[in-house]
Amino acid sequence: MIKKMAMVLISSLIGTTLYAGKYNTSTKSFIGLEVGAATVDGDRSNGFKHQGSAVEYGVKLGAQSDEWRATFSLDYFNSTTDDQTVQKGLGMIDYFFFTSDSEMNIRPFIGANVGYGRYESTLVDATGLVYGGQAGVVVGVRDNIDIDLSYRYTLFQSTAVNSSGNIVFGLNYIY
Repeated sequence: MIKKMAMVLISSLIGTTLYAGKYNTSTKSFIGLEVGAATVDGDRSNGFKHQGSAVEYGVKLGAQSDEWRATFSLDYFNSTTDDQTVQKGLGMIDYFFFTSDSEMNIRPFIGANVGYGRYESTLVDATGLVYGGQAGVVVGVRDNIDIDLSYRYTLFQSTAVNSSGNIVFGLNYIY
């Protein structure tokens, strides 16, 4: 049941994101890459909790206006030294609560995320719903290039993994 609900939510978000520009001329679509420092708190063999750190990277697709941003991202975390792997598909909604009038167009945001995740470690393989929040800032460097820096905290609805915290740097191409 949860998998079906997550898939409906993700499909709705993707559909909304891809076609938002056709209904609102101030809405623009974007595609981007993200990389960041991540910490995952999960189980290892024999049920021992472990907190592992490594680089997380991903791709994202979304739409944004002056007030909001909707994004779908696929992220991958692999810590071979800590024996932890996480894959996440997230739908995110962000609200820009301030827009600067400068050429750099600085926009701080706060938002929420929901999606589906998979956690793997020695003798542990768990999947399930993930949800959380994020906050950060988007800087428009050119008319069609944005960079963003954010902190994303995600909780897992699984007994095998508790949470992940990520400091994420993103580069977005607006089209």
